This record gives sequence, C-alpha cells and structure tokens, in this order.
Amino acid sequence: MDKIRVLVADDHALFREGIRLILESDESVEIVGEAADGRQATSAARALMPDVVLMDVTMPEMDGLEATRQIKQDCPDTQVLILTMHESDAYFFRSLSAGASGYVLKEAASADLLSAIQSVARGEVFLYPSVAKKLVADYLRRAGAVEIEGQHQRLTPREQEILLLIGEGCSDKEVAEKLVISPNTVQSHRWHIMDKLDLHNRAELIKYAIRRGLIDIY
Repeated sequence: MDKIRVLVADDHALFREGIRLILESDESVEIVGEAADGRQATSAARALMPDVVLMDVTMPEMDGLEATRQIKQDCPDTQVLILTMHESDAYFFRSLSAGASGYVLKEAASADLLSAIQSVARGEVFLYPSVAKKLVADYLRRAGAVEIEGQHQRLTPREQEILLLIGEGCSDKEVAEKLVISPNTVQSHRWHIMDKLDLHNRAELIKYAIRRGLIDIY
C-alpha cells in the first residue's frame, strides 16, 4: 500500500518538528516537505504534489486560507487539512470555502491527527469532534429559531398583540381593558394562540414570549 505523502505548513519550527515526530511513527505516512509560510506552502505543493497538506491558518507572507485556495486551484488532487488553534465556526466555514477537506485543532491527540490525515487522503471530510459538536449545536439552535418564527407567523396581528400583553404579565381583564374588547374575546383569542403554538397554559405562553424575544427580562 502506498504511503500518504504529507506536506507540513506551519510558521513555528518546533511545532513542525513535533508533527514530524508524530507522523514518522506511523508507517502509512511519509513527510515529503515542510513550509514556514503560505507562499512556501503553495510552491512546495506545486513541486511535490503531496496527497495531503497540513495547513496552519495564521502564517506570514500568505495566510493558510489563501494558500489553500491556490493549492486547490493548482493541485486539485491534493487534499488540505487545516491544523489550527482556532476553535471557530467562522474559520471552519472559511476553510471549507477555500477548499479544505478537514479541520483539526492543534490540541488533538496524535491518533486523531493520523485519523484525520487518513480520512482526507481517502477523499472524505474530517471534523474535529469538538468543532462538529459546536456546529451541530448551532444548527439545532438555528433550526429551533426558524421553527419558532414559523409558528409565530401563523398568529394574526391581534393574536400577536394579545400574546405580547400576556407575556408582559397582563390578565385577560387587563388585556381587554388595554385593547377595549371583552374579556371573553381575549379568552377566545388566547385559546386560539395556544392551539396554534401547541402551548397549554398561560405560563407556557409567557415562556414562549421570552424565547421569541417579545419581552425583555431584567
């Protein structure tokens, strides 16, 4: 089986040395070159045509994201694995947009790094577990916000008005007085609101109003 040919790009010599020690301990990997900045990385990738480039994000001359774009343009068969200290979804999405196939934090265990290299060399996408967990949590939060927004749009303007007043703690009688309608009408609207939002009592209505950002809590 052919070894995975790896180019290591990082501006810290001691870090590159540490990576070399880790990778040379695995028989499936061969380090074919090193680079201390983004420009060196792009030149080395064109000359060596490695299977995988381990790419730091923050480097002089040219950052890792721009280097990734150029490498993927010039060497489309070379996979780029971002190896960084930045646990940020912004950096992650920018890395994918640049053409990277994986994202690993520098705090990763040796086994995780080797697994990531093997994954991207096979053409797969690798996400460091903590980054993947953060992205899933963000997706669920956004999905929940969309669901709440969709539910809220089902309410009529009058129902939204009544929900706001209930969220502020007004009783049916107080809502009726503020809107100059009868308490029975307010009650009927309240039942319709709860039915549309799948809520079951006044407390849940208030909690919904808080989640929706209709009222401020101090």
